[in-house]
Amino acid sequence: MTSASHYSLLVVDDEPDLRTLYELTLLREGYDVETAASVEDAWARLRDRTYSAVISDMRLPDGSGLDLLRRLEEAGRREKTIVITAFGSPENAVEALKAGAYDYLTKPVDLKQFRSVIASALGRPNAGGGASAAPGSAAPGSAVRGAGRSAAPVVVLTGSSGALDRMAGQSAAMRQVRGLIEKVARSMAPVLVSGESGTGKELVARAIHEGSARRAQPFIAVNCGAIPEQLLEAEFFGYRKGAFTGAAEDREGFFQAARGGTLFLDEIGDLPLAMQSKLLRVIQERAVRPVGAVSEAPVDVRIISATHKDLGAEVQAGRFRQDLYYRLNVIQIRVPSLRERLEDLPAICERVLERIAQDAGVWPPPRLAPEALARLARYAFPGNVRELENLLHRAVALTDSEWIDESDLGLPDAVFADSLAQELETPVTPAPATPPAPGEPPLPSDLAAYLDAVERDILIRALEKHRFNRTAAGASLGLSLRQMRYRMARLGVMVAEHGVTVDPDEP
Repeated sequence: MTSASHYSLLVVDDEPDLRTLYELTLLREGYDVETAASVEDAWARLRDRTYSAVISDMRLPDGSGLDLLRRLEEAGRREKTIVITAFGSPENAVEALKAGAYDYLTKPVDLKQFRSVIASALGRPNAGGGASAAPGSAAPGSAVRGAGRSAAPVVVLTGSSGALDRMAGQSAAMRQVRGLIEKVARSMAPVLVSGESGTGKELVARAIHEGSARRAQPFIAVNCGAIPEQLLEAEFFGYRKGAFTGAAEDREGFFQAARGGTLFLDEIGDLPLAMQSKLLRVIQERAVRPVGAVSEAPVDVRIISATHKDLGAEVQAGRFRQDLYYRLNVIQIRVPSLRERLEDLPAICERVLERIAQDAGVWPPPRLAPEALARLARYAFPGNVRELENLLHRAVALTDSEWIDESDLGLPDAVFADSLAQELETPVTPAPATPPAPGEPPLPSDLAAYLDAVERDILIRALEKHRFNRTAAGASLGLSLRQMRYRMARLGVMVAEHGVTVDPDEP
């Protein structure tokens, strides 16, 4: 174990009394400490040596802690950064976390929390002042995943391996997700993982945890929609003996069980408003009060949340607290649906089949016949990767050979966008065309190609009108940037150096 004396810290604050207080506190912990009173003073010291962490006040005489943080980021420095901001200024804290800070503290600084946050940033064990949950132990009311998703509100896993490696595929969308995971794992910033059901949001949360300094501590996954409303407070915060009928002993909640680690709140949008208010206070104060207790106890927990809902729309509808939304949505990772990355389908199928075969003790794993893979590629996958896994489980159980055929998949014809004639690979004889009325334009012989040409022309005109800015062009058509990119890619429209070009392979 690395001793505290091996860590060097730089404290930046323009108030001499506070600077001395922080310095003495850290020296008592055994750290090597230097101090600075301004951005330039700090940068001069940073030029001369490397520190384990930098603790900076937000307001400094010649700039701000954000200025120092940006310099560190631009220079590619590895120091963890903790900023100290005025009480009641959450927007500054959020801005600091987005800029790359590991964590933040609010004034007046609680010295116990101060020591805990720094220990956590340095990856020192038991940062938070309490013992972690034992490996494999579960919070009250928990059940191991496997009896059905809705029946398992929580599972505790410590040291689970390879979540990032389990993300199969090399599409641009998945490379972006992996890049965000590796970046946000370094900090304490709250992360909101969004995406449709079955896309793998929990896998993303687990990968963030495993890539962080908290990897050796518990990962607690809570399905917020699977807990009865009347039990939420007791399950989240724990309770004291005698707090209510049936409370025969003290019990820890999810926050206490995740101490020093990560708390993953799946389907956060399903929490009722009353519980949202209590959750907000815990996040702000970093302390919980068990049901029946008279005082709060500090907790050191990183929050990662996930939802398949549009929380922005939920806020507008009054079903989700705006202040909690801003607290949770510091960094957002959107997990793409399977139909948005069908190029990853072969790699995902191969990985899933290997896992199924390994669990069943069958080797080598069966493989998909080309026709079966082509059939899957034409399917919309409303259940995403989870649905694909179920399909392949069924196919492995039904097949008697090393190849999985189309018939083993059990997909009805109605689920495909292809016509029945395309499904049977037989040509369609067009009906005799009806002559158009005088002055009426003829009907297109290929409606899909005609509509694609119209849409392509509209996209090109919008891009030219807005000087090839995809965001502005999309907004003028009522499209998000993601929707604009998708349509451009589908129709072969590309923004080149001197204008818009169309892929010659597109009709």
